[in-house]
Amino acid sequence: MFIFVAMQQITNTILMIRPASFRANEETISTNFFQKKVPSAVSINQRAQEEFDSLVSLLRGVGVKVIIIEDELKNDTPDALFPNNWVSFHTDGTVGLYPMLAENRRRERRQEILDHLIHLGYYVQKVIDYSFFENENFFLEGTGSLILDRINRKAYCALSSRSLEQPLIEFCKDFDYIPVAFKANQTVERERKPIYHTNVLLTIGETFAVVCLESIDDLNERDFVSKSLRNDGKELICISEDQVNSFAGNMLQVKGARGKSYLVMSDKAKQSLSNNQLGKLEEHASLISSSLDTIETYGGGSARCMMAEVFLPIKEQNINS
Repeated sequence: MFIFVAMQQITNTILMIRPASFRANEETISTNFFQKKVPSAVSINQRAQEEFDSLVSLLRGVGVKVIIIEDELKNDTPDALFPNNWVSFHTDGTVGLYPMLAENRRRERRQEILDHLIHLGYYVQKVIDYSFFENENFFLEGTGSLILDRINRKAYCALSSRSLEQPLIEFCKDFDYIPVAFKANQTVERERKPIYHTNVLLTIGETFAVVCLESIDDLNERDFVSKSLRNDGKELICISEDQVNSFAGNMLQVKGARGKSYLVMSDKAKQSLSNNQLGKLEEHASLISSSLDTIETYGGGSARCMMAEVFLPIKEQNINS
């Protein structure tokens, strides 16, 4: 017997991929301005593994269930530790697979990972595979591109070369979401350039949203996004572009032991926030952070990118295992 749960915004189960060949991905650096163009040290993968292990220990320490998959060196997938870009798991047993811009990131989609979840007792009713969009040069990189308000059925998406409108509309039709599309930019060498993923500027929790409204240059779009979040009862905690550069928008709210909620972020993100911002966030969730300096510097992603939320139904006998 499988246990289906009602629609929920946050989960207590996370899928994470332990890196085997982490480095600054040469195929993504032209669109990810958070990656630093610095030579990769020989020990960079080991340092990334240490940061990964520390984050896993932190999550498990507060009662979050973490499913770890080891990446394989033969795949040569430097960004494999960011699984939320290629897969999403939903409460009705549906799995979404997403089109990726970088060719070496497409190898991250591995059937054996889905098979492992099924082996653990999770129910996969169907898989909706959007990877065919890659043949048309349309991309939508999972919950990097899509910030889902699962309760209000809205999919927020900052459009960029890695987050395009056509696959967004297709996703919303299939999963019954309302698209909230807008353009968001960051300043790179005095030029305004598209932010590659929505999840670096927007986090949606159960009762709050962390958002960098100043990244949305069009004032009508800025007002539209702000009103959409507020109308759905979210308290807005606004962050600056400098704080976005410290990954303060790249957070994830999760459930721990006894249903207590936690907001997960990197040490760098937490240190960038003011006491007032931290106080507001603590009214909604307990804050936990971990050092991710190597992963942030070379990978251009942070804590949220490393966690693929698992909402799949599970066999009753597996719930307490």
